[in-house]
Amino acid sequence: MSTNNTLTTLAPQRPSMCPRQLSSSSFASAFEVARTKLSQLGVEEPDTDDDDTLSPFSNSSGDEDSDASPYSPSLESDSSTSEASSPLHSPITAPITPAGLDQDYVADNFAFAFDIDGVLVRGGKPIPEAIEAMKVLNGENPFGIKVPYIFLTNGGGKFETERCRDLSRQLEIDVSPGQFICGHTPMREFANKYGTVLVVGGEGEKCRDVAESYGFRDVITPGDIIKANAATAPFRALTESEIKNSRDLLARGGKMSDIVVEAVFVFADSRDWASDLQIMLDIAQSKGGRLETRSEKFDEGPPIYFSHNDVLWSAEHEHVRLGMGALRKIVETVFEDVSGGRKLKTHAFGKPQVSTFEFATRLLQQWRATQHGLAESEPPETVYFVGDTPESDIKGTNAMNEKSKNEWYSILVKTGVYQAGTEPKHKPRKLVDTVLDAVNHGIRREMAKL
Repeated sequence: MSTNNTLTTLAPQRPSMCPRQLSSSSFASAFEVARTKLSQLGVEEPDTDDDDTLSPFSNSSGDEDSDASPYSPSLESDSSTSEASSPLHSPITAPITPAGLDQDYVADNFAFAFDIDGVLVRGGKPIPEAIEAMKVLNGENPFGIKVPYIFLTNGGGKFETERCRDLSRQLEIDVSPGQFICGHTPMREFANKYGTVLVVGGEGEKCRDVAESYGFRDVITPGDIIKANAATAPFRALTESEIKNSRDLLARGGKMSDIVVEAVFVFADSRDWASDLQIMLDIAQSKGGRLETRSEKFDEGPPIYFSHNDVLWSAEHEHVRLGMGALRKIVETVFEDVSGGRKLKTHAFGKPQVSTFEFATRLLQQWRATQHGLAESEPPETVYFVGDTPESDIKGTNAMNEKSKNEWYSILVKTGVYQAGTEPKHKPRKLVDTVLDAVNHGIRREMAKL
């Protein structure tokens, strides 16, 4: 882990599209000017030793950064006591920007990464503090500094561009595919490895379209198989629209057993667990992936990949809902029952897999370079990851922190899966009420390093 906590290295020259942006190292050199302007506005600096109720990132409870402290529910958040004292805790409060600073300063030593459902959005609607948090990161803060950020969600089932349009509308900002990863995004690296694949989940033909956009050459769906043989799923009748949009496997000529599925990819949550489960188990028990065949050894099936392993997720309902991880457990458990006790090993992408966080690191480096003109060769010293699910967001961030050369700092919010007042199995570095509190905490922590 990097131990360099200062902002002393000059950032490279910005591209012409960002002529007014300077790095946080330049910001550090102008910090005295900003501090003077803040003083003139009657705003004090963050200070953990004195009363800092006028500080833009106040912590009136007086607790220090909890990195070295054991997790304690009694000290789980610093936001409840500081809400009234911090001007950034209210979504309707106008930000205080130091007067006289006509440059845009960009943090080159830290960045943020966000889960979406339960952190920024719930039930398709933005969490109010999320809109304000994005404003803070985009420079509307007392320090006049912009902070790079990306989004890393286990959700999927749509093109990344479509998800970005939705998120842009919800958060009232411009979100680019260059700063967005969903659960199935890393699967595109398998497009040249497998020929015929089964893609499961999502609405209509969207997941097939996404897979083909990744470069997969022959994509079939459960609907294609049911259309070819309705007896495959005895309790599922395709709608007229599904019959029309599903492809005719029998038109290829030959028999169904001539079609060999080389891999199964669950791109998004299943819309019909019963029929999808049946078809996935059929292929798992097949002879080398050949449709409508049975292996005597039960170990010849193709690999099965899930885009994530979240058993629960935060939706519009007041209680969390079952997610793809639940389907994965069912597939593995039922396979063991029908195969006489044999184990089925499936694979998962998404959080908490470290490979997904490594993929996110590469994306973040590219985004910082293209959008902010920062050096792409090195990641930021610290990445603050904000999530709502201890079993995926926090577990994955902590695991990445142990392996990575730079620091991955986990922050857990109370607006999603995590149940306030309980002790999470995987403990975050910081527990806060909302994503706005998480952003304030991260920036306050970085300013303390100066």
